[in-house]
Order: sequence, then structure tokens, then C-alpha cells
Amino acid sequence: MTTIAPTSSMDLLTERIAPLRARLAAHPLYAGIRSAAQLRAFMESHVFAVWDFMSLLKALQNRLTCVDVPWRPTRWPESRRFINEIVLGEESDVFEGRAISHFELYLEAMRESGANVGPISALLAQLSAGIGKFDLEACGAPEPARWFAASTFRLIESGGIHAIAAAFTFGREDVIPEMFRGLVRDLNARLGGQFAKFQWYLERHIEVDGEDHGPLALRMVADLCGDDEAFWEEAALAAEAALEARIALWDGILETL
Repeated sequence: MTTIAPTSSMDLLTERIAPLRARLAAHPLYAGIRSAAQLRAFMESHVFAVWDFMSLLKALQNRLTCVDVPWRPTRWPESRRFINEIVLGEESDVFEGRAISHFELYLEAMRESGANVGPISALLAQLSAGIGKFDLEACGAPEPARWFAASTFRLIESGGIHAIAAAFTFGREDVIPEMFRGLVRDLNARLGGQFAKFQWYLERHIEVDGEDHGPLALRMVADLCGDDEAFWEEAALAAEAALEARIALWDGILETL
């Protein structure tokens, strides 16, 4: 079984991005959301980050595993196992006894809370039409969400698999602080369960990122970078860009509140 890379690689990468992760964890957006209306506004932008997280996940699965017929084995047996385990949890989790993706659950949480699902529904309609491309501006997506998704898809289209894995690994939801989750719990209790599904989504992501998906993703990055110093540098740059894009997303949402 592949192990996480030694101090000269993985530890140095995580140390390098630590200041950005600290900035994200302490972002003023979390303290800036005080009302149900502001939380709904947050969800209306954040849902696009949930969607493009799933797009990063599928980009990894497409490259690390074989989805063609006839089947053939790919060159990364450890990483294809890791990504398939992550896909199972993200795309087919179990909520209240039924299978559901975290994205679909997020949409249900938005509807439950009264958030506007029009723009994200318009995006799904575009994709279902089979056009091949999507237009977030035409969908009515908030501007910060458009910037964020554009940065993700530039990486998907031009980045190496190790860089995509790093963006996926270090751009997860595990830096959302307890104070924000506490606010969601308080609002949910005061509003009779209006944010119950959103609360479950947040708690679930913290749980699986810390206990399961996070360690698997770290091992995947280590597996894909190996002993190649250039790959590790590209992975670090991708991780930094993913965190900077998330900070810019939070900045943009905060300006709209």
C-alpha cells in the first residue's frame, strides 16, 4: 500500500500552504453571516463550488480509472482504488436510508431553506441538453461563483493529473470552522429545521474529510507525484491556486451580503 510521502515532499507541501489554510479558516465571511437571508445568499453561490468539486472528482476518476468499453487497466492501481472509494462516498452517500450525492443533497437543502435554486437549476438544464459547454453567466450564477468555477475548469482542461489531485485534496470543505457550523445549528433550531439538511451536509463533510476522504486524497497525491520534484512543485502550485480561489470566492460572497 502506498504511504504518504516523507518530510521532503508532502510535509513541505502542507507547510507551504498552511498560511493560506489559516487565512481561509479565519475568513471574515463566517462572522459576517448572521441571518437566515445571508445564509441563503451564501448557499446560492457556494452550491457552484459543490458542483465544481464534483467535477474535479469526476475528472480524477476519468483519468485514473478506465470508463471505456472494452475495459483495460490503468497505470495507477493505488490511486484508482482511492478515487473509487471517494466517489462512492461523494456521489452515492446514504442519507435517511436513501442513496444520494452530496450535490443533490445540497440542492434539497437549498429548497428546504428557501434559497434560490434557479441559477444552479439552469446550469443543470444546460448540461442535460447535451450542448457540451456551459455558460454560468447565462444561468444567472453569482459573479464570485463564476470566477471560482472558471479557475477550476482551467485546471481540469490543462492541468496534470497530480495537479488536479492536489487541488481536489487541499481545496476541500474541511477548513470550515466550528463557529460557522454553530451558527447553522442555531438558525436551524430557531427556524424549526429549515436548515436541517444543510447542517447535515456540513457535519458530514467535516466527518468524511477528516476520517476517510482526506487521508485517501493525501495518499493519492503522494502516489501520483512519487519522487518527481517537478510534480510536487506543480501540485503545490495547484493547491495554492485552489485555496486562493476559495478565499476570493469567500471575499466575493462577503461583498454581496
